[in-house]
Amino acid sequence: MARTSNPAAPTPSASAASAGDASSDTKTDLARFDNGWYQPGPRWKILLWFLANSVFLNNYLPIPIALKTAILRLFGAKVGIGVVIKPAVNIKYPWFLTIGNHVWIGEQVWIDNLSEVVIGNHACLSQGALLLTGNHDYRRVTFDLTTRPIILDEGVWIGARAVVCAGVHCQSHAVLSVGSVATRSLSAYGIYQGNPAVLVRQRIITA
Repeated sequence: MARTSNPAAPTPSASAASAGDASSDTKTDLARFDNGWYQPGPRWKILLWFLANSVFLNNYLPIPIALKTAILRLFGAKVGIGVVIKPAVNIKYPWFLTIGNHVWIGEQVWIDNLSEVVIGNHACLSQGALLLTGNHDYRRVTFDLTTRPIILDEGVWIGARAVVCAGVHCQSHAVLSVGSVATRSLSAYGIYQGNPAVLVRQRIITA
C-alpha cells in the first residue's frame, strides 16, 4: 500500500496562511521606512560631491594626492599633512571627515560616513577597509536608519577588508586584523581578530 503524507503536517499553503496571520507589528515593513529626518547637506552639495568623488578619488586614474586632498578640503574635510590616498577610495560625505597627519588610506577603502569619522595621526587603513557609520534598528517595524560616529586614534591600523562598525572607538595604536569586524570599541595597543573581533594579544612596538 502506498505511503500517505502525515495528515497532521501543515501543507505549504497552510504554513503561508499562518505566516500571513501574524501581527504586522512583528514583521519588518520596508514600505514604512522613512529617513526624512536625515539631512546630511543641501542637495546641490551632495550632487557636486558625487561627481567630484567619482572624478578625483573613486577611480584608478593617476590623480596627484595633493589634488585629492585639496578637493577634500574644498568640500569641508579637515585633512592634515603627509596624507597618502591610494586609488579607488570612496568617501560618502567629506564634510563629516577629519584626517590627521601622515595617515595612509589604502586602495578601495570605503569611508561610509553618514556621521562624523575622525582618523588620528599616523593611522593606516589597508586595502578594502570599511568604516561603516550607518545601521538599521532591526527591532523596529520601520527598520529605522541609525548613525553613530567612528573614531580612530593615533597609530591605529585597520587591516585589509576589515570592517569598523558604527559607534566604535579604536583607541591609540589598536590593530584590527585582516577581514575582521569591530562591533565594539578596541582598547589601546590591543590586536583584535575575528567576527566579531576579540582581543588576541597586545601590540608591542620597538624602536
